[in-house]
Amino acid sequence: MQKVLLFIFIMFSINTCFAQNNEAQAESYYKKGEFKKALIIYENLNKEKPYSYKYVYKLVDIHQQLEQFDEAENILIQRLAKRRNPTLIVELGYNFQLKDSLDRAHKLYDEAIAYIDEKPNYIYSIAKKFEDHSLNEQAIRVYDKGKLLTPDKNYSLPLARIYGDQGDIEKMFANYIDYIAYKPNYLNNIKRAVSDFISENSSNENNTFLRRSLLKKIQQEPSPYWYEMLSWLYVQEKAYNKSFIQEKALYRRNPESLDRIIELAVTAHDDNDDDTAKDIFNYTIETTQDASTALTAHQYILEIDTKNADTRALKRIDETYNNLFNEFGKSELTLPLQLSYGEFLAFHQKNTEAATTFLRKSLKLNISEFQEAKVKLLLADILVLQEKFNEALIFYSQIQMNLKNSTISQEARFKVAKTSYYKGDFDWAESQLKILKSSTSQLIANDALDLKLLISDNKYEDSTQTALKHYAKADLFAFQNKTDEAISLLDKILTEHKGESITDQTLFKQAKLFEKKKQYNKAEANYLEIIKDYREDILADDAHYYLAELYNTFLAKPEDAKQLYEKIIFEFEDSIYFIEARKKFRMLRGDSIN
Repeated sequence: MQKVLLFIFIMFSINTCFAQNNEAQAESYYKKGEFKKALIIYENLNKEKPYSYKYVYKLVDIHQQLEQFDEAENILIQRLAKRRNPTLIVELGYNFQLKDSLDRAHKLYDEAIAYIDEKPNYIYSIAKKFEDHSLNEQAIRVYDKGKLLTPDKNYSLPLARIYGDQGDIEKMFANYIDYIAYKPNYLNNIKRAVSDFISENSSNENNTFLRRSLLKKIQQEPSPYWYEMLSWLYVQEKAYNKSFIQEKALYRRNPESLDRIIELAVTAHDDNDDDTAKDIFNYTIETTQDASTALTAHQYILEIDTKNADTRALKRIDETYNNLFNEFGKSELTLPLQLSYGEFLAFHQKNTEAATTFLRKSLKLNISEFQEAKVKLLLADILVLQEKFNEALIFYSQIQMNLKNSTISQEARFKVAKTSYYKGDFDWAESQLKILKSSTSQLIANDALDLKLLISDNKYEDSTQTALKHYAKADLFAFQNKTDEAISLLDKILTEHKGESITDQTLFKQAKLFEKKKQYNKAEANYLEIIKDYREDILADDAHYYLAELYNTFLAKPEDAKQLYEKIIFEFEDSIYFIEARKKFRMLRGDSIN
C-alpha cells in the first residue's frame, strides 16, 4: 500500500512540475509577444484543469491580443453556460466593446453590477475586473454601490486610486482622507500616495485642495492625525513655521515626547530656515525636562548663531558655551557640546591651540571607545588646519586600528588619504582611496572616488605635478577658510596650466568658492566656461545643475534655470541630479503634480 501511495505522490509531483514548466514557458512566450505559441500551451493547460478560471482569462486575453474576438466570445459563453460568474460577464462585455458593440457591452456591465445586490461579496472582484480594463466609471459605480450595501466596509482606497488615475485630484484627496479616518495607522502610506500630487508651491491647486480638506476636518473633528497630516503638508511646502504650529497642537494633546518637534527643527535647520529652527529649539528648551534634549537644542542654537556672527557675537557665543558647561558639567552627557565648542574655537575663533587643549581634556573623561574616536577625529582635523599633518595622521590611524570596519574608521581612512593629498603624497593617498571605493558608507565611497579620479587624471600631466600640487594647496586653503588665498591659487592654475586636464576641476572648485563669497556673477562665468568647453567631461552635469541653482535661487533667472534643469533631464539621464532637476523643472513649469 505504501509503495502505491509513494508512486501516486511521485506521479503527482512530476505532473505538477511539468505543468509549472509549461506555464512558465507559455508566460515567456506571452511576454515576448509570441501569442500563438503561448495559446497552444494554455489550451493544453486549460484542458488539464477545465474548472480553473485562471487559464480561461489567459486564453481570452491572448485571443483578444490576436484580435480573434469571436473565439474569445465562444470561450466565455461556453464557460458562462456552466456558471453565471459576474467577472466573466464583465469580460464578455469588454470583448463586445473591443468589437465596437457598445450597447451589448454596457448591458453586460450593468448585469454584472446588478449581481452584487444579491451577492455583495463579489464587490471587489467585479470592480477589480473593471479596473483591469480601465473601465473606471463602472468600477466607481461598483464601489459606490458597495458603500450602500456593506456600510461596515470601506472602499475609499481603491476609489482614491481610480480618481487619481482620472486626474480628479479633489475626489482622490477626499477618499484618502476618508480612509485615514477609517484606518489612522495607514497615515504614512497615504502620505506616500499623496506626495506625487503636491508640490513645494503652496498656491498649487492640489496643495490648496488638500489643505482646505484637512483644515475642515480639524474644525469638524480635531483628531491628532489631521494635525499630523497638515504638518506634513506644510513641510512639503517648506512652510516650517506653519508646521510648527500644528506640531505644538499635537504636543499639547499628547505631551509625552518632543521627538517630532525636534525632528522638524532639524529639517528646518538643514533647509536653512534658521529663524524657524531657532524658534523650535527655544520652545524645546522651555518645554523639556530632559537634560540631553535641552543640550541638543542649545547646541543647534549656538551653531546657528555662529554662522554669520561678528567678533562681538562670537564672544557672546563663547560665554554661552562656558555657561552651559558650568550648568551641566563636562561629562559623557555633554560630549556633543564639547565637540561643538572645540570646532567653534578652531574654525570660528581661529584659536586652534585653545581648541586642541580643550579637546585633549575631553579625551581624559570616562567615555566610550566610539566617543573617544569622535574626539580624536576632530582633534586630527584641527591639526590638519594647523598643517601638523604627521600628528593628525597618528590620530586618524588610531581610529582605524581601534574601530576596524566601522563607518568612523572608514571616515578616518578617507581623512588619511585627504591629508596625504594635502601634503602632496599622491601615491599613498591614491592607495587609500582605492580601498574606500567599496566603503559601506555611500557618501565616503563617492568622496573617495571623486578624489581618486582627481589624482589619477592629473598626476601624470607633468613630471613635477605642479598643477595638482597647487590644486591640493588651494583645497587646503579652502578647508582652512582662507577663501581668498584659495581663489588666488586657483587663478594661478588657470593662467599657468590652461588647457591641462585639471582646468575644469579648477573652474568648478573656484565657482563654489565664489558662491561662498556671494560673488555669484563670477561663479556663473566659471560654470558657463565648463559647459562651453568641457561638455563631455565628468563635471558637465555638476556645472549645469549648480548654474541652474544659481539662476533659480540667487540671480532671479527662472527661465534660464528651467532650461538647464531640462538639459539635465534629457542629456544627463544617469546624473545624480536627475531626480532633483526633474522636480525643480516641473515646479518652474508650473505643473500640477510634483
